[in-house]
Amino acid sequence: MSAGTYTPRPGAAPLPRMIAAQTALETRMLLRNGEQLLLTVIIPTLLLVLFSAVDIVDTGSGASVDFLAPGILALAVMSTAFTGQAIATGFERRYGVLKRLGASPLPRWALMTAKTLSVLVTEVLQIVLLTAIALALGWSPQGNPLAVLLLLALGTAAFSGLGLLMAGTLKAEATLAAANLVFLLLLVGGGVIVPLDKFPDAVQSVLGLLPISALSEGLRDVLQHGAAMPWAEAGILAVWAVLGLGAAAKFFRWE
Repeated sequence: MSAGTYTPRPGAAPLPRMIAAQTALETRMLLRNGEQLLLTVIIPTLLLVLFSAVDIVDTGSGASVDFLAPGILALAVMSTAFTGQAIATGFERRYGVLKRLGASPLPRWALMTAKTLSVLVTEVLQIVLLTAIALALGWSPQGNPLAVLLLLALGTAAFSGLGLLMAGTLKAEATLAAANLVFLLLLVGGGVIVPLDKFPDAVQSVLGLLPISALSEGLRDVLQHGAAMPWAEAGILAVWAVLGLGAAAKFFRWE
């Protein structure tokens, strides 16, 4: 044994290791939170099973699950990247967690990277679960998987930006109320369960510009109708992603 074998070497861990550790922590915290599980897993699953089994809403020709599954996948992305992330980050900001983490060796951009990776990990688990349930209900997906992945990535970026913007500018209680209200409104008017063509023509044009509508309709074009990349919906999501992430980076307050 050479001299100095047990000499302490103070200093931060390598950045990739810090990001990985923070990502694992964020994911565990999210999955242990009962309210988050309700939003991310239970509600989408119940909606998928209920509306696929019972003809409550006219979804057009074909099996109901073929229409519903893409919309529920879009809802899952919104519930995690927007609603769940906004509420969790808002209360972390209120309790001073973000301020303390911002003073740690982990850079602030790396903390946001870890949060984003945690969202992606959770979304993968959601999509696997919901896809398995939809297939068991008789879903027959079509289309190009790469187009689906691109739409999901753009949707995640769009909703993450909006969620972080809300969490970084509003009080925690206001974020909690606003995030849940937006979730309910977009669930009803975002083409998730009720087709957009059931709304008046004047309203359709406005609803079609929402990120949840663009993601739902884009996924539906690919997975239900076997279309190529729906560039119009992808463009809408890209605009929301740029605006949301840009505004969050500029206006986010850590205290």
